[in-house]
Amino acid sequence: MRSWTNRGALAIGLLGLSGAGPASAQGIGETLRNFFSGGATEAPAASPSAAVVMDCPRIDIMEGGAALRTYAGGRTGNPESLRSQVTIANVARECIGQPDGSIVVKVGVEGRALIGPAGAAGRFDVPVRVVVKQGSRTFANRARRVAVTVPAGEAQASFVAVEEGIVVPPGTGDFDIEVGLGGAGGAPAKAQRGRQRG
Repeated sequence: MRSWTNRGALAIGLLGLSGAGPASAQGIGETLRNFFSGGATEAPAASPSAAVVMDCPRIDIMEGGAALRTYAGGRTGNPESLRSQVTIANVARECIGQPDGSIVVKVGVEGRALIGPAGAAGRFDVPVRVVVKQGSRTFANRARRVAVTVPAGEAQASFVAVEEGIVVPPGTGDFDIEVGLGGAGGAPAKAQRGRQRG
């Protein structure tokens, strides 16, 4: 079953930001949904008729992984010193059972990068992590940096990260899917080629 979870409640509001209201956030969710509309993920050896769509476990957000913030001048927690905030807006997952009893998992994360009062438009490299595990047994621990550009004159932009081809072995039973922003040590999003808003 393709399953969708609205994580809008995790997108913590910014004080003093223009353009961060509901109108400018339209489209969040639809972009991620498009990545999953092409059909089931298949293992190389499986034919489409042999693959079976299965229920997936829910996606949990890693502790401290729902949002990343950067501040100017080390003034952490001061809304007026906020340079940028990146949040998870939506998550999705798809599980396809294979003839050998394994499960191929596809996980998607959609988020937003927002510019704060002390920030500037530009390109950000957002660290996204996806973990699929059962207790202490890890089947996938994938981290990547996703590029997102906030154009000059804009306050925010969305991004999507999709990890696929994650294989859960036969006979595993229940397993967990976790996603979060930040890698080992909670590295923040890196701003690159920043420029002042027009």
